[in-house]
Amino acid sequence: MVTTRAVLNVGAFVLTITLAFGCHIWLAGPISNSLLRRGEGSVSESHRRQWRPSTKQWLVLRISVLIVGAGVAAFVILSAVSSTSVPAETYVDGVDIGGLSRDEAITVVRERIAKAAARPLEFEEDGQQIVVKPRQAGVWVNAEKTVDPLLAGRFQWIADLLGTERTNVEPVVIVEEEKMSRQIAVFERLLTTTPVASSLSVNGSSVDYSPGRQGTTVDVEELANSIRSLVTEPRAKADVPVIVEEPTVSVANAEAANAFALAAVSGPVKVAGGSAIATIPAAVIGDALSFDVLNGDYVPSLDATVLYEAVSEDLQGSEKPRNARFKVREDGSIRIVPSRAGGGVTEAALAQGVMSALAQEVPEGQKREVVASEGLIPADFTTADAEALGIKDQLSSFTQKFLYAPYRVTNIGQAAEYVDGTLLMPGEVFSMNDTILERTKKNGYTQGAIIGPGGIFVEALGGGVSAATTAVWTAAFFAGMERVFTRAHSVYISRYVQGLEATVAWGNFDMQFRNDSPFPVYISTEMTDTSMTVEFWGTRTYDRVKAQFGPRTKVKKSKTVYRNSNFCNPQPGSPGFHINVDRVFYQGGEEVKRETIKTIYKASPKVICGKKPKKKDKDEDETDEENPQDAPAGDAPAEDAPAGNSADATPATDDGTFENVPAEEVDVG
Repeated sequence: MVTTRAVLNVGAFVLTITLAFGCHIWLAGPISNSLLRRGEGSVSESHRRQWRPSTKQWLVLRISVLIVGAGVAAFVILSAVSSTSVPAETYVDGVDIGGLSRDEAITVVRERIAKAAARPLEFEEDGQQIVVKPRQAGVWVNAEKTVDPLLAGRFQWIADLLGTERTNVEPVVIVEEEKMSRQIAVFERLLTTTPVASSLSVNGSSVDYSPGRQGTTVDVEELANSIRSLVTEPRAKADVPVIVEEPTVSVANAEAANAFALAAVSGPVKVAGGSAIATIPAAVIGDALSFDVLNGDYVPSLDATVLYEAVSEDLQGSEKPRNARFKVREDGSIRIVPSRAGGGVTEAALAQGVMSALAQEVPEGQKREVVASEGLIPADFTTADAEALGIKDQLSSFTQKFLYAPYRVTNIGQAAEYVDGTLLMPGEVFSMNDTILERTKKNGYTQGAIIGPGGIFVEALGGGVSAATTAVWTAAFFAGMERVFTRAHSVYISRYVQGLEATVAWGNFDMQFRNDSPFPVYISTEMTDTSMTVEFWGTRTYDRVKAQFGPRTKVKKSKTVYRNSNFCNPQPGSPGFHINVDRVFYQGGEEVKRETIKTIYKASPKVICGKKPKKKDKDEDETDEENPQDAPAGDAPAEDAPAGNSADATPATDDGTFENVPAEEVDVG
């Protein structure tokens, strides 16, 4: 193809030769003549003749003028007829367009570059492939805007003749923002995911872990730049630029915390403190272990109290801590018996040592071991705590006696230990069930007698805690605490004060009262093998609280039940009856308030172990065990039954009397 560049180059070559030859002819004559005259010798100035060209020289001169004129004419004509073109050695994205006219260069750019740039692009992210058509995304190569800035003027042929350096330029890529935004929105719709938070908890020796998941968002600016730059590149799959969003706890940190939790409950930890040695089971470690989220990570912590309670007996030092207590002097004033710190492994030292051992790697079958330092163990209720309460008075003191039995000492003593040291702030409600916990072996209880269906005593865990419940409620009664909910035993037991006793049943009903005074109340207990004493301490709002007992009414005789069973326990019967007890509040020697509590007791059967004797005439008060529908309708595992909260307190009657009804029947036999 004959191009403009080729024509200009030929013309430039002819003009150059013409000019060179013309100059040579023009100068050849005078220079030669001058040299010839120098060889003729010296002559006087008057005799020196002026040089005149010969006929031959004139011919040469004329020819030279014609040639020079032709060269000048050729220059003028070439400059006049030459159009703008792309300089030589000019490339667009590696494609040579040097020396081409505007139209020629635009055609080459369109065919060689713009068409290739319009081919689809392929992106990939997390297994998803997305195809982008550049023109639909508003991205394309503009050939005119690419070529126009490269065009040179009419005299470019001179620069081409002298030679130029190679130049490579990028094509002009147009980006239509609206179309690009729509294309990027497609990426966002397909690829945006929300981070999913992990969860981690430990229960006993089990770890409950739900892994989190990273979220992704499209890097909009980077994706737009990527689409723009890739249209002029050879086609290959490209990754979508995304921004990874971690959940609150990063995936890596959550995995590490889960591994730590699994290692923590993989086995027991052996603790040595002084001469004492104890082993903390894996399940206890799990119960004490928890994780808090802090600065994007799970931070483990151990409940020192949970750990210590599991091994406190084994790690007990030479002296146990003693809580501060209140005592009444002979003159009636209150004094504080100071608390006393004990010695041994402290809770903090135990937790710190166990935490350091949880990450230990030990051979299979061996225990992790740690040595815990000993120190002073403070009392739970210190002298400073007692002084801060501002206790001025003993509000009440009540002692509940009972016959000695090992199970009673264990169960009543355990309940007394839970109650001891209870601080009830103004407006707070005391719950017996919440305080003494469910009656299980883990919580320190053993088998004992309770009242079962039909008013017959049976064995169950926690038997005897009704004595503790009665002691606490009776002391609360005389301390003037507001009754929230109480329930009497289903049958009357002679060791209790009639109408002033209470029981609990886990999962069924509770004993509750409220501190309705404006002062804090402190509850303390003392135990012997045959009694439990409960004392309420605070600031008096009434001078005195008394109980006034009404007569028994609606008395019912007990019946006789024969039980031919290996598990029979004989028992004497007791009558059923109703009784009202008034709580009377005095201030300044005057009665200021009165409450009536009505209690209903059902008759308790007399139980005889063995077969029922044969009689011609059946005694109407005797009932055969084989006919339970005829047995007295005993009501609850009232005494010492496993207990629970009751949603509603017994409502007052129209005359303001509270009904302390017996417990509903629950089969625990």
